[in-house]
Amino acid sequence: MLHRKLYQFSAERRPVWVFLRDQQRWIEEALVVEIDGDLVTLRYDATDDDEAHSWEESVRLDSIGAVSTRLSYVCRAPGEELPTADDCPEAERLSG
Repeated sequence: MLHRKLYQFSAERRPVWVFLRDQQRWIEEALVVEIDGDLVTLRYDATDDDEAHSWEESVRLDSIGAVSTRLSYVCRAPGEELPTADDCPEAERLSG
């Protein structure tokens, strides 16, 4: 099941959060670049003391404890209103 979900996230180019059991750490907003047998290659960016780094890391499938992905997000910038159904064009509204 995990193998299949990782293939799906790879095909969709969707960022994932991966928990590595053996290292007890999260890799945040990574892209699944390749799956080859039991090796999963992840690409992600990290910042350290005002320096940005790009990493590509291969991990074993059995060391992955959890994978999650963001379904959606809402920008919470100050002063911006959240879009509501009233903001939707009339042609796209659901009748009901």
